[in-house]
Amino acid sequence: MIVFLCADKKNGMAFHQRRQSLDRAVRADILTMAAGKPIWMTPYSARQFSEPEAVLRVSEEPLREAGESALCFAEFPPLAHSLERIEALVLYRWDRVYPADQWLDLDLHSGFRLVSSCDFSGHSHEKITKEVYQR
Repeated sequence: MIVFLCADKKNGMAFHQRRQSLDRAVRADILTMAAGKPIWMTPYSARQFSEPEAVLRVSEEPLREAGESALCFAEFPPLAHSLERIEALVLYRWDRVYPADQWLDLDLHSGFRLVSSCDFSGHSHEKITKEVYQR
């Protein structure tokens, strides 16, 4: 499975069961990478994807239900319980630190290798870093 996720500069992902932030440029990039393939996500995450080209598979447990090579957008940890099934990660990193009480629970330096990194301007964030990791 290929997992898309967002985190701040200190790997924070959520605060009080809510995402830290969102950006429509990130959604556009995810949809471009998906190229019409379905993206698994929770009902909470699906609310932000209103674009007509978005093909969504909504589930309360997308990391468990998504099959091999499936695309999955994950906004909340834990992710470590799905580690064996994750083939690649696409991490969008906000260029700031937000309040967080949930953090990325994967060690990106153990078992993954960074294959590309680029910065781009978002709609609500001046700089977003996109990091792509593979097994």
